[in-house]
Amino acid sequence: MSQLYRLAYYDGSATQLSELPEDSGMEVAFAGRSNAGKSSAINTLTGINALARTSKTPGRTQMINFFRMDSQRALVDLPGYGYAKVPEKMKLRWQQTLAKYLETRQSLKGLVLLMDIRHPLKEFDLQMLIWAKQANLPVHIMLTKSDKLSYGAAKSSLNSVKQHLTKAELSASVQLFSSLKKSGRDQAIMVLDHWFNITTATTFQETTL
Repeated sequence: MSQLYRLAYYDGSATQLSELPEDSGMEVAFAGRSNAGKSSAINTLTGINALARTSKTPGRTQMINFFRMDSQRALVDLPGYGYAKVPEKMKLRWQQTLAKYLETRQSLKGLVLLMDIRHPLKEFDLQMLIWAKQANLPVHIMLTKSDKLSYGAAKSSLNSVKQHLTKAELSASVQLFSSLKKSGRDQAIMVLDHWFNITTATTFQETTL
């Protein structure tokens, strides 16, 4: 695994597109419902426990947060949805901002969509997949908290999500992931390496287990 992820540091936030940093280099965005464990996943992937703020109160991420690894590469933590106690008008504004970010950001190379394995493919998840499809943006789905299910049940959920995507004509690679057990980390890093053009000894495979 590249040591580059361990160099990640907080590099600012934006509440609207006009506040985004210069549209250059390469970015990979992370999105998910507020209870999907997005911040924990970012911390697990980078190996930096306090990089992305985690909270027992879902919906705390209300800005687009940038974590830079070097001058050309950054991880982007998008606002969480589902449990955020904010006015409906603000939620609609976030949605418009997210859609435009996905469709217009030239430096965006891929979207990591996190879903609680026990509650996958909710309305927001499907909306993100549709926006990504419209933007011709590759998507990698991480089914988080896989440790909450038995291996058989987790594998069944994985296959069910893949089948649903096929029927809906939505394209994405899918994997199991657990921040608690650190399982699935190497698979996710392979996807990130591919999008960031980081050379690794392991050959990238578009469809992960």
